[in-house]
Amino acid sequence: MDNISAAGWTSVGLAFIFLMTALGAATVFLFRKGDISKYQNIFLGFAAGVMIAASVWSLLIPSIEAAEAKGLAGWIPASLGFIMGAVFLLGLDKLIPHIHQATGVREGRPSASKRTMLLFSAVTLHNIPEGMAVGLAFALGAQTGGPGAYAAAIALAIGIGIQNFPEGAAVTLPFRQEGWSPVKSFLLGALTGAVEPVFGILAALLAGVFASVMPWLLAFAAGAMIYVVVEEMIPEARLGEHSDKATLSVMAGFLVMMVLDVALG
Repeated sequence: MDNISAAGWTSVGLAFIFLMTALGAATVFLFRKGDISKYQNIFLGFAAGVMIAASVWSLLIPSIEAAEAKGLAGWIPASLGFIMGAVFLLGLDKLIPHIHQATGVREGRPSASKRTMLLFSAVTLHNIPEGMAVGLAFALGAQTGGPGAYAAAIALAIGIGIQNFPEGAAVTLPFRQEGWSPVKSFLLGALTGAVEPVFGILAALLAGVFASVMPWLLAFAAGAMIYVVVEEMIPEARLGEHSDKATLSVMAGFLVMMVLDVALG
């Protein structure tokens, strides 16, 4: 496909995952405040499962294959890029003030910001690798050409979009718990997803200009996503009385993303 078509596909994919975040955030209008904890663990677990599967099938395996196509040992950029992605998110966690909603633990540099804004920062941080992953998938499709490459990118966008729905709900409902109105909670939740198309476009542009770094960027996004899953999503999903449901939700999310990638990609 030409550059215009590639840009169009990338824009559609990134717009889709943002829209799904907004739709998930809209579920705040459906739940009473007392019902929130019953569903949040399930939402977080499903989103975590999707991200784990996407990191393997949609990012690490293509990273290895892209490196080998360039005559490199596939495990080198996959391993080092993975580490750099995790270190990048770790650095942001240490630098940017935020709070973990389920535990109330504050991280990052000291800040006098309100609890709601610290929670907003935490959620926004963790949406960065998802946007990068989708942007890079479409950039890889543009580089390799052929319908197969774009099919894999579309599968990833669908998978991330599916998980963004429950994730959008999971990150919006705590705003409601903090006492914000449903409308304000929805707007904050939807806004956390705006970082995804921004970083998706930046990652796609970087990969387009420096095509040789594509294997590294794919692994970087995978490392960042796994860091988010292990650092926050799974631990918070298993808090409370619904840990079994959260565990099954992780497995369900993993299965859905795996099937999407294998069937469509």
